[in-house]
Amino acid sequence: MDVKAVVGFATVTRGLSLVLQAVLNAAIPDHDADAFRPPRTEEAMYLDNVVDWLFGGLSHWDAEHFLFIAEKGYLYEHNFAFFPLFPIVLRGFAEILLWPLSSWLSVRGRLLLAVALGNSALFLLSVIAFYALSRAVLQDRRLALLSSFLYCSTPANVFMTAGYSESLFAALTFGGLFLLEKGFTLRACLALSIATAARSNGLVNIGFLLYLPSLHAISLIRVYRATTKGHSKVLHYIWVILRLLLTSLFGTAVIALPFCAFQYYGYRTFCTPSTSLEQIHPALLSLGERRGYRVPDENGPPPLWCMRPLPLLYSHIQDVYWDVGFLRYFELRQIPNFILAMPMATLAIMAAYAYFQANPELCLRLGLWGTALEKPTPGFFNPKVFVYVVHSTVLLIFGTLCMHVQVLTRFMASSSPVPFWISAHLLLLNEPLLHRRKTSNPNVQLQTDPKNYCKHTPQNPILALLPHFKACSPTTQSILGYFLSYWILGLALHCNFLPWT
Repeated sequence: MDVKAVVGFATVTRGLSLVLQAVLNAAIPDHDADAFRPPRTEEAMYLDNVVDWLFGGLSHWDAEHFLFIAEKGYLYEHNFAFFPLFPIVLRGFAEILLWPLSSWLSVRGRLLLAVALGNSALFLLSVIAFYALSRAVLQDRRLALLSSFLYCSTPANVFMTAGYSESLFAALTFGGLFLLEKGFTLRACLALSIATAARSNGLVNIGFLLYLPSLHAISLIRVYRATTKGHSKVLHYIWVILRLLLTSLFGTAVIALPFCAFQYYGYRTFCTPSTSLEQIHPALLSLGERRGYRVPDENGPPPLWCMRPLPLLYSHIQDVYWDVGFLRYFELRQIPNFILAMPMATLAIMAAYAYFQANPELCLRLGLWGTALEKPTPGFFNPKVFVYVVHSTVLLIFGTLCMHVQVLTRFMASSSPVPFWISAHLLLLNEPLLHRRKTSNPNVQLQTDPKNYCKHTPQNPILALLPHFKACSPTTQSILGYFLSYWILGLALHCNFLPWT
């Protein structure tokens, strides 16, 4: 019943997001942003204007790249910054499930409808995976449930709804990590490998594949040391180590394969092209000439990056088109973007600090051995959480130093459960209204009871707290204020081509 309650709330948030983005997109005029806006080369059909009015706000900023790739393929060099799985899913949705609408909607119209329906479904899948992972790692039903409700209200909401790959990546990542926690290594490798085909930061998930099997191997060695003797013990040790090495090598190769294959495809497209300029639509070719977008040309010279010892197109694009690099964003004019990223960064820092304070010995031993492993405590300070806190900290450091820092909100919200775990942990720790039905204020009667978490139909504590927001603790006001303000502001700003995270 927990899953049913969480999925029900997630469904409500998806519906509200779609309605609000349509209303806000109609009420607020679009900002004239310097963004990728390719010309429409297909004639509009009967229902295109209706779909565009309803869901046009989902097609702005980077979503335009994904829609363009799904419709036209990888034409411009900078399109290769966007990995292929999400465009493939959109095109498949548009051509197969929405094929009956082809007489009323153009390919572009069906793709936009696929974004609205597909990302809603993918978000629901990510919610299920998130809750399953939280239960497996935290071993605390109440904390897992509250974390999942918070995830449904994610500050990165607009990117989970619009034509971005975040919902797809989150579903695959959280699902893969759950499978890994349960010992289904091969299936976990497959899920995490597919996630890498959606976003490049899927490569970071290799760390989980190296760490969790190592932890399992160490526990097996302990068991063998206590239960076997002599020559048999040595053979068991060798087998465990050999299996760990093979698993690590195989898993690393499988997860990295989509990234490598995509880079090879980019190399073949531009370094050994088989396309001439005459094969490209004149309007698209004209846009490339005006904006400086390189297109493949078999009669032209190859780009300079093709001559590098390691010709990685992705690194070239991030460097040239997005000016991404170490400390490049540390400029005075970027202070507003650092402020936008500060709440998410604060949650990640608090998670790392609180976890180290509670488990200093475990952290210094990299979570591989110690007394905490023998008597694990359910909740956020569970030894199982260690690797997730490390992963979150790595994402925070890399995102702050080497990326456009405002991306940190969606970057971490779709990749790590830790921001939601620490938020739920802080709410349960600091909010008196979550611990008793009757409060000291006779006018405040919270309709959520801790006992309900042990019954069949759990209530949503977030919805229970909101009517009493002013009576909540400062911690609760800060966390819920952050989640809900970013949830709404993201829809208002992003859907109208205004700068957002």
